[in-house]
Amino acid sequence: MSTASEHAGQAALSICEALLLAMNDRGLLPEHEVVGILRDAAATHENAVGTEEELQKHRSVAALINLIIAGGNSVRRS
Repeated sequence: MSTASEHAGQAALSICEALLLAMNDRGLLPEHEVVGILRDAAATHENAVGTEEELQKHRSVAALINLIIAGGNSVRRS
């Protein structure tokens, strides 16, 4: 069952992806910078500290961001 925080997270992800796409489409950020932003975000979660439960959440977030990078979801690649 989904929770309100899961819905908020999905909404935030969709908004951020849309913003990255719009900035890339309008030439405000080149593709390599968009990918760099995503890599920085993943690295933040990969290097997080905390309890095992917190680390598992961070690892899951990093894995999702890395899938976004691999899939090209946030960059319109030619």
